[in-house]
Amino acid sequence: MGEDRRLTAVVALAQGMAAAHTPRESWRAAALGACRALAGNFAALSVWERERGRLRVLANVGDRAFDEEEFPDDEAYPVHQFPEITEFLHERWARGGEPNAWVETAEGSTAGRAGYCHQRVAALRRRGRGCCVVAPIVLHGRAWGELYVARPAGEPVFDRADADFATVLASVVAAGLAQTERLEEARRLAYTDALTGLANRRAVDVRLDEAIEQHRRDGVVVSLVVCDLNGLKRVNDTRGHAVGDQLLERFGSVLSLCGAMLPGALAARLGGDEFCLLAVGPAADEVVRAAGELCRRAADLELGEGVACGIASTQDPIGPVRSGRRLFRLADAAQYRAKAVRATKPVVAGGRGPTTRSSGSRTSRRRPRRSAAASGAADEAPRTPPGPARGNRRPPAAGVAHG
Repeated sequence: MGEDRRLTAVVALAQGMAAAHTPRESWRAAALGACRALAGNFAALSVWERERGRLRVLANVGDRAFDEEEFPDDEAYPVHQFPEITEFLHERWARGGEPNAWVETAEGSTAGRAGYCHQRVAALRRRGRGCCVVAPIVLHGRAWGELYVARPAGEPVFDRADADFATVLASVVAAGLAQTERLEEARRLAYTDALTGLANRRAVDVRLDEAIEQHRRDGVVVSLVVCDLNGLKRVNDTRGHAVGDQLLERFGSVLSLCGAMLPGALAARLGGDEFCLLAVGPAADEVVRAAGELCRRAADLELGEGVACGIASTQDPIGPVRSGRRLFRLADAAQYRAKAVRATKPVVAGGRGPTTRSSGSRTSRRRPRRSAAASGAADEAPRTPPGPARGNRRPPAAGVAHG
């Protein structure tokens, strides 16, 4: 390949990675760009997971074998099968040098040191490939992984010039991966609450819109738990905001723990003392149980006074839900009712029945005076009149207050 073509290939690789919006897109662009630049028919990008002692494949592109997926869930190889990777740690790499790429062929020996079976050569033969070039990727001064490009049997074998070019390509890939890391960190910060480490309101809005679309398209159950941490103002006023922040952090941990009861649930802090749990898929009863556990655990927090929880689920009789905003209004109205009557258990939108009050209070069926916002939300969620459950209406879970 001439110098001009190689320069064009380098530019194309860099542009492909720069245009990627997700890590997967970046991995694919890296492997595909290197494959084209080196005139290969297959390429892979792998990362060295030091904590697990393995080389894990992130992306396979080109002519994949039957056992190779584009983005494998768990294609990994113990590092002891590729002992050359440990040589990437040589001190000269950390001092700014670059490890050189090397070439393997299917005609190479499979007998290595101490009876070591050369896995790369064996893999070339098994998959009908004639040769490969392996280029270490160094990121932040340490070995990150490797770039692997292969050609089929019968094609020209990679030479020293190809290996040197692969070393250059690996440097370009490293720069692209560093940029991807920075973008991912920026995205993480944009969708994360700095104090608790939970998701923030922006993340909830995005996920809720996606969830409602799933519900409208496929009937997926979407449930939202909105909760208000009681006693935060008292703690801030009497103990200081640093202690109040500790309470928020501790409740955030409890919310995360209870959210783990619902596969795929998103735990978030909306701002101030307001939190939420978004569940997509689990049945409404499962969400109610998780919220009940949240209330019980929150009541045991040393500094707080429990939590007021409101739940709205598309599986309950709350009418059509065509937007995330409506589900939020319904859950928020249920939370308002829980707060107003000092309920120690979650209040479910669209349900009926007595509301359990906190200890020292009498159980009351009288509805508290509502704000205009709460009234509007309640009007959107018709209440079933007292009497036996009708039709397909789901009976309320035991021990749960309904609003």
